[in-house]
Amino acid sequence: MPTDRAAPSSEHLHAHLDGDANHTHVIEGRSQAALAMALGLTLLFAVIEAFTGFMSNSLALISDAGHMVTDAAALGLALLAQAIAKRPPSSRHSFGFVRAEALAAFVNSLAMLALVGWITWEAAQRLLHPQAVQGGVVLVVAAIGAAINLLVAWILSRDNQSINTRAALVNVMGDLLGSIAAIASGAIIYFTGWLRVDPILSIFVALLILRSTSGILRESYHFLMEGVPHDIDYLAIGADLKDVDGVLDVHDLHVWAMSPGHPALIGHLEIASLEQWPTVLAAVRAMLREEHGIDHVTLQPEAAGGKPL
Repeated sequence: MPTDRAAPSSEHLHAHLDGDANHTHVIEGRSQAALAMALGLTLLFAVIEAFTGFMSNSLALISDAGHMVTDAAALGLALLAQAIAKRPPSSRHSFGFVRAEALAAFVNSLAMLALVGWITWEAAQRLLHPQAVQGGVVLVVAAIGAAINLLVAWILSRDNQSINTRAALVNVMGDLLGSIAAIASGAIIYFTGWLRVDPILSIFVALLILRSTSGILRESYHFLMEGVPHDIDYLAIGADLKDVDGVLDVHDLHVWAMSPGHPALIGHLEIASLEQWPTVLAAVRAMLREEHGIDHVTLQPEAAGGKPL
């Protein structure tokens, strides 16, 4: 029988009605101007520092450039991923593209781990067989790098309302430590001629890269694998659900992050009768929102023994 009913669009299917969770699957409100400026300065000097490091044969300078590239790559991928994440959900991607940033961070972290491995290997070779390094060049370039880090830190500090810029500011301070290590390497070589300080301080910078990279790798992996958000107690949620009047049992319970800061929950609740469901569901939603900060909830009622009502 013909009908005039229009086929539902992806926008209609994805819309939240009154009472549904009010979060968005699109990353919004992130200030990108400070990040973009920090990215430009950091990447530009990282290239200059890497080139000078190879020309002066300083592994410490190359390592510091690698440390700056770590942040530059993270900032660049985050900016790109945020642009992608702003695309609205579609018929093929109903959750949108909020995981793009985590995926970019994961890939970037793997690349930085490879860089740490190369720096460590090269440092070990230079400890056994020291190589000549132009200490004066290293000292000057590393000092400029420290000044660039301070400038970038000042730019980022002006936009402390953004989580991204606050995180980037912490990384820039780590970059500053790398620049100080390169300055020390150049100064010691220039004034004393002790060449082994270059690979020793390179290993120190590699450890700084490893520290920041491993944290990002763990966080991005946890998010991509839909792990329970770190600020949520999964077992406590299960116990609180069972304590709600009318709930007999809880199973098939899953909690994950739809997007950063927006947890979601699905599960099955056993209740005595279907007539109780509206009251039980309202009580459960209120408890999850007030006690655990979860408002994106999908629950299925079941009779005792796990049979759908």
